[in-house]
Amino acid sequence: MAPASCPDQVEIRTASPPPIHTRANSFKSNQRPRPTAVLFSVRTARLSVCVLATCFLVFLVSQVSLLQSQSTPSSRWPLSLVRRWRKIALDTSSAVGTANELDALAGRLRDAVTFLPLKDLRFAERPADGHTWFMSSLNDISVGGGPQHLRFPSDGSKGRVLCLKGRDVHDGSWNYYALAWPEALPHNATVMGGLTFVSYNHYDYHNLWHGLSTLFPFVAWHQGEGCRRPPERWVLYHWGELRAEMGLWLSKLMEATFGKPTTIETFDKIKEDSPVCFEEALVMRHNEGGMSRERMIEAYDLLRCSARRYCNLSSEVDDDDSKKGKATRLTVLMRRGGRSFRNESAVVRIFRRECDKVEGCRLTVAHSDDLSFCDQVKLMGLTDVLASPNGAQLTNLFLMDRNSSVMEFLPKGWLRYAGIGQFVYRWLASWSGMRFEGAWWDPVGDECPYPEDVAKCFDIYKNARVGHNETHFSEWTRKVLGEVKLQKMGEAVPNEKRHPIGSCACG
Repeated sequence: MAPASCPDQVEIRTASPPPIHTRANSFKSNQRPRPTAVLFSVRTARLSVCVLATCFLVFLVSQVSLLQSQSTPSSRWPLSLVRRWRKIALDTSSAVGTANELDALAGRLRDAVTFLPLKDLRFAERPADGHTWFMSSLNDISVGGGPQHLRFPSDGSKGRVLCLKGRDVHDGSWNYYALAWPEALPHNATVMGGLTFVSYNHYDYHNLWHGLSTLFPFVAWHQGEGCRRPPERWVLYHWGELRAEMGLWLSKLMEATFGKPTTIETFDKIKEDSPVCFEEALVMRHNEGGMSRERMIEAYDLLRCSARRYCNLSSEVDDDDSKKGKATRLTVLMRRGGRSFRNESAVVRIFRRECDKVEGCRLTVAHSDDLSFCDQVKLMGLTDVLASPNGAQLTNLFLMDRNSSVMEFLPKGWLRYAGIGQFVYRWLASWSGMRFEGAWWDPVGDECPYPEDVAKCFDIYKNARVGHNETHFSEWTRKVLGEVKLQKMGEAVPNEKRHPIGSCACG
């Protein structure tokens, strides 16, 4: 039976009803009796096939018409696929032929998936510029002053999802990425459902500052989306090399913000060289770059509120002086090793003397590595002025209330040789709504024997210890404490020091 034509019996509108065969007329015509049910079922089957074929062709034609009426094909349908569908619809002679064509098309799309190295060595001289050497073939988007990011699937990816392959921890050029249509994923691909955060870090995930600046844009994006869904997993890369963990402080902060423990995917249960494709994926590779200050302040507000809520500090009641806005809380946050104060006791003595001169001033001295995550959150919540040497412990400054003050101290040689890296905590203070009261660079120490070689000189000074100048420290501390005291006295209503539980702003 030729499937392109229909039998005469299909014309049921004009044809006469088929004769009813009975024993009598069958005998009179000398024909073998033919059961009515058999004839009816055969003709009905033929009719059903034709009706189904007709409906399928009508559906294909309607889809082609719809696609032709669109000025731009849907992101889920590439132009080549649209044209192929049109040809199939016009040339189809059977439903079976169409299915075979679709299978062949899916096979060609699957074979066309191309994996590229995560780390593009062509951009090794400028790895963090522009589109970066990480997933270098893709361009970021940014919405409303938010973070630069890549999202899959999206209009930008033409509906394709992100696929990764490889788990090398030493060379990012041996790990790969590709985009694929959901209907034509690579051979042997494993699909991971839900939302996946894919992070690129040029430094590491254990240092408080470098880790936070890398994951902060995920927080801002999450807030911009109304905090509707936390990620199911994180995939962490450093120079394209897979990483299996982040520092405890950072992990706790992400858990507080997203409401669930961080799950870091290492692909250890995936067969070597087998691809993994993600139902949804968000890629960040520019830290805070390109974000507006307004969006950054909002995101740091969310981090601060989430951390206090996680540590159950929102409902704490401070003492009477603090509630009335009379207390001025000065915290000296120390560090050990490189960039620590050379004479801690002398520095503490200066701060204590100046604090004693201000009514209601309270001095707290602490070492950050002696404190748990929640201890640090609590200490910062009880701080109006933070004084600390340059170092990762200063990252805690965003946990203070807005408009709190920051004083920073740096070793000899940093002003000349450290470059823009010496200003990161000045930036962080601005981004989180704090008052940066200035920095002091130690002028005392040996000169670098290689004054023309910036890299060598900075290696010498990077972890130098910080001295002190009693006169300058005293005058500077007195000035800052006096301004904070006047600010508190001038407030008609004291700053709210605690966010009520559940009030963290999102979206």
